[in-house]
Amino acid sequence: MILRMMSVAAPVFWALWLSGVTIQGIESDVGMTGSGAPILCEFDAAWLDWMGDRKRLLVLGGMDGSTESAYAVRRMQEWFVESREALPFRRQFSLATVPLANPDGVRLQFPPSGEAYRQMTESHYLWRWIQLQAPDYLLIVGPDSGSLAAALDSDAAQITGRIPSERIGESEEALRQFLERRAGSIEFSPARREVRQRLARTPQQVAEQLAQVYGRQLPEVVYIPAVALMARLRLGAVEDVERIVEPFVSGGKDSLHQPTGSHLSGHLIFAWLYERTKRPEYLDLVKKAASLGFTETGEMRECMPFHNEMSDAVFMGCPILAAAGRHSGEQKYFEMAMRHFAFIQKLNQRSDGLYRHSPLDETAWGRGNGFPALGLALTLSDMPPSYPGRSKLLQEFRKHMVALAKYQTGGMWRQVVDQHGAWRELSATCMIAFAMQRGIRRGWLPRRSFQPLVDQAWEAVKIRTSADGKLVDVCASTGKQRSLRDYLDRPAVFGEDPRGGAMVMLLATELK
Repeated sequence: MILRMMSVAAPVFWALWLSGVTIQGIESDVGMTGSGAPILCEFDAAWLDWMGDRKRLLVLGGMDGSTESAYAVRRMQEWFVESREALPFRRQFSLATVPLANPDGVRLQFPPSGEAYRQMTESHYLWRWIQLQAPDYLLIVGPDSGSLAAALDSDAAQITGRIPSERIGESEEALRQFLERRAGSIEFSPARREVRQRLARTPQQVAEQLAQVYGRQLPEVVYIPAVALMARLRLGAVEDVERIVEPFVSGGKDSLHQPTGSHLSGHLIFAWLYERTKRPEYLDLVKKAASLGFTETGEMRECMPFHNEMSDAVFMGCPILAAAGRHSGEQKYFEMAMRHFAFIQKLNQRSDGLYRHSPLDETAWGRGNGFPALGLALTLSDMPPSYPGRSKLLQEFRKHMVALAKYQTGGMWRQVVDQHGAWRELSATCMIAFAMQRGIRRGWLPRRSFQPLVDQAWEAVKIRTSADGKLVDVCASTGKQRSLRDYLDRPAVFGEDPRGGAMVMLLATELK
């Protein structure tokens, strides 16, 4: 669904675009305007080959909202395709185009200021998308609103690296003349060289790089620092992780002081430590959290506490119960996990298999689907195959994975999963990809169908993850919201982010 009809300034152009056959074969989106109009892009198959020799050429038009330069970009596309065999130098390039970069004709600013993507929406979408695409050269057809070329060719607020840019005339001749003039002199841009270095890393290398930034402390036993510590355990840092959690083990600090749902899932760190050390103190802490699902007389509650009616609670409550059941041998924890899942599922799973974040609104928030995906993957991992009812849980996991598979775009899942044009969100992508990879390895999901999705997700995650722990587009902490617009307007973090770092580390250690 698009939030609103597209800009009245360009209906004829978009009607021709959307009704015609794509010229180069792969159509996608940069994002959406503040009013909900799509910002569309198109590229050839070679554009996906980051490690190849072809130079990546990006052509933008309509920066001021006018359609004249947009039509010119389309004519350039046509010429580029038709000249494939006639001009030898043409085969040195791969082309991507954004004919109408600013459909609503708003004021642009580069680098943009304010929160992405709530403020200066179009500027943020263009700025981040262009740098993540990392062209070797950017050509702007028509006015350069917001001085994009100068900003990309400077060191100002760079995400991947500098991108050489210039303006050209509004005809296919301008593109041909540029290519003839520059065919032998265009080199890989600093942005592309950086992306190629990121893509060359193994999962082990990414995890080790992020472990220098994340998973170094545990001020509270909540899920964000706990997940990073869990990933560090998988890297072999058992002694250091034990040192970090010791105040909660010795009783110096209360692991459930003023507890929330995040504290329940945070106690998974003790389950993972118990699995490696068999120290009974760790199991005691696991059971301490899991036992909140029971009354003082031992009866099961309707659900785990602190759920706040949110789909997050699948992850917050189910895995710690399953871990308690596995390590203690007490079946009551498995039964409570099944009960808690059924409670949250009834509240929030939609008929299409996706999850609304809460009953307040139907929006399928990205992390609101990542939490159930990750939560069920971890729960199934600890629940024995012989346990009655596990097959039902596995069936629900598969149903959710199939529903999510339809909405991957550019390797990512969006801030709102089924909203075309919504920004691509990092933490949800990591959580969903982890669930799929775990499902493949455990035989719950067919490798042939799901491994390509995981592989594409990992490529996209690496592009958005720098060696020094800076991340692109992690949704800020989000309680239940009342509208689609509220979810789209949540801040998208660029820089260090403990939540995103933890989830990238967890995915990397699942892949290594």
